[in-house]
Amino acid sequence: MTRSSAGGRTPSRAVEQALVDAAERVLVRDGLAGLTVRAVATEAGVAPMGVYNRFGNKDGLLAAVLARGFDGLAAATSEDQDVDPTARLRACGRNYRRFALAHPQHYAAMFGPGLSMAAPTEELIDRAGAAFTALVDRVRYGMDRGALRPGDPRETAQLIWSSVHGAVSLELSGVLQTADPAANYEALLQMLLDGLR
Repeated sequence: MTRSSAGGRTPSRAVEQALVDAAERVLVRDGLAGLTVRAVATEAGVAPMGVYNRFGNKDGLLAAVLARGFDGLAAATSEDQDVDPTARLRACGRNYRRFALAHPQHYAAMFGPGLSMAAPTEELIDRAGAAFTALVDRVRYGMDRGALRPGDPRETAQLIWSSVHGAVSLELSGVLQTADPAANYEALLQMLLDGLR
């Protein structure tokens, strides 16, 4: 039983957050394959049953970790509020890459086998959708101000996301064929913006 510093029971939400914190540490250290109920319980200093009681199984725990990852991605791609729509969209693309490079294990789990393994909780679906909506909002902002050609903002956002995800995934996999990944990524962003004007 987990207790708070005041001697009472620790609120369930706090315990869940501590378990997700522990799961993130295991993911970063050991990768997706190392993210087991036993490893997370050991990391958190609780019995494995504590993980099962709060998340049902490993898939439920993984869903909570991925939901937090999508929160981070949405925050990163939404942080720049430049009034210039092109600068705002370019910053969104740069921050997307920055997030992926800073959190490669999270990113790989979010867009690789982790997403198909996780329990499709309402929270995970909402958080993943919010990450995409952050990009849609920037595209709509650009269209509304005439910086991007008119169209369906969701369709255009999907094209952009497909492109930047491909570039970032290749970079994380170490299979790029260029000497300067950052410069190549900047060229990709420029090509996308030019094509969408």
